[in-house]
Amino acid sequence: MPLININLLKGRSPNDHERILNCIHEAVVRAFNVPTADRYQILYEHEPTDVRAEDTGLGISRSDRLIIIEVISRARSAEDKQAFYRFVTTGLSDACAIDPADVVVSIVENGDADWSFGLGRAQFITGELR
Repeated sequence: MPLININLLKGRSPNDHERILNCIHEAVVRAFNVPTADRYQILYEHEPTDVRAEDTGLGISRSDRLIIIEVISRARSAEDKQAFYRFVTTGLSDACAIDPADVVVSIVENGDADWSFGLGRAQFITGELR
C-alpha cells in the first residue's frame, strides 16, 4: 500500500540501491504491518547540484550519502510513524553505513479512494483489497 519515493545523489552502485530498497521495505513492513509482498518503491538519482537539504536549524550536517524518502500511505498513528523513522534509520545505518543525519523522511497521508492498483478500479473501495 505505501508508495515510496526514494531520492539519492548519483554515484551509488546497483548493490547499494538494492540494499537501500530492502532496508526501507523492511522498515515499512515492521512499522506499518503491511504484507511483505506489498512493495511499491521508486528510486530516483539526482545530480548533487539539484538537491538542497539544509539542517532546518537543528545543526544537522548532511553528506553526499543523503537520502530523502517520501512515503505516500493511508493514515498511520504517531507511534507507527516514529517506529518507521527509527527502523529506517537503524536499518540504513547497519546495512548501508548511512548516517541517520543523512535520512530525511516525509509521510504523506491519503485515503482508500486515492489508490488504483490497475484495471481502472479503486480496489480498496470495490472490496478487492482490505
